[in-house]
Amino acid sequence: MADTEGIDVVDCTRCPELTESRSQIVNGTGTPDAAVVFVGEAPGGDEDREGEPFVGRSGGVLDEKLAERNLDREGVRITNCVRCRPPENRDPKTEELANCRDFLDHEIRDIDPALIVTLGKVPSEHLLDRSVAVTNESGDVAETRIDDRSYRVLICVHPAATFYDNSQEATLDSALDTAAELAGVDPDEGGGGSGQSRLGEY
Repeated sequence: MADTEGIDVVDCTRCPELTESRSQIVNGTGTPDAAVVFVGEAPGGDEDREGEPFVGRSGGVLDEKLAERNLDREGVRITNCVRCRPPENRDPKTEELANCRDFLDHEIRDIDPALIVTLGKVPSEHLLDRSVAVTNESGDVAETRIDDRSYRVLICVHPAATFYDNSQEATLDSALDTAAELAGVDPDEGGGGSGQSRLGEY
């Protein structure tokens, strides 16, 4: 079992603007030996205040959708590309993503998940290192390499997309259904990937 002490960032001042704008560093939450790791973009205001990723309105949507699939926060890992809130909730800059990348890579390596789910355009492009049309590619499985390891990546729309376009809920649901299936989640038991993974079929 991985140790969260080794993957949590205790102190960092690599990004001057983020160091100034944050209240605290927001590390990932959930079990450190999760079968599924969800990766978002960066903390927002709610996350900055509470010190956990995806605790605001979009986090409520994610929690609800996970619960419908017998998943929960304790059974998965939820983290972000950048661990400090950008000013005015702007997108992280390229150099900020780069500065935080080794923290994310280290977290993923230690957890060694069966599946990474990228929530939105920024994390999808960051981990896959290419342009991603998130709505069109949501539910698609791609691959990324971290050091000498290969990881499966499921592209997914951000839960907040459902706030602005009702049709995105079906897109989100479909991608999360695929995530649960690929991670081998038992629909009767749940637990974040306690069953046999089907990733070898893809």
